[in-house]
Amino acid sequence: MRLTTKGRFAVTAMIDLALRCADGPVTLAGIADRQKISLSYLEQLFGKLRRFELVSSVRGPGGGYALARDMASITVADIIAAVDEPLDATSCGGKENCQDEQRCMTHELWTNLNRRMYEYLHSVTLASLVEQQRQKCAQVAVLHDERAPSAGKAADKLQLTA
Repeated sequence: MRLTTKGRFAVTAMIDLALRCADGPVTLAGIADRQKISLSYLEQLFGKLRRFELVSSVRGPGGGYALARDMASITVADIIAAVDEPLDATSCGGKENCQDEQRCMTHELWTNLNRRMYEYLHSVTLASLVEQQRQKCAQVAVLHDERAPSAGKAADKLQLTA
């Protein structure tokens, strides 16, 4: 069991879109460039996200994609389900025919893991992921000037050449 690139890329692209959509529609080419994801792959993913009504498309000059719902109401589970990403730790797909058409000894374990994964992914909203990303960016953007005020221009030269 593992999340494939389809699910990872869909979540990453949705975070990128949500970070930028306040300024208008976001192009897939922009997302592809920033996130290093193939444009044709993004087109496939966004077709599915649009059908699931997580994003909407805007045609024409200045067009692109926007969120179709408030980001606080979109969960990671929604995004993964929209792109048909299976999250199943069982070897039988939940059919209970794991071992010679019978339920295997660990079926209950993997079924419970599936339930916990879904509960967790359903509890994480796109808004919370966007906020985490904004906080990271704010921490990186903060610069501290630790020069003493009396150090003057010599310190400026020293800082610039260092």
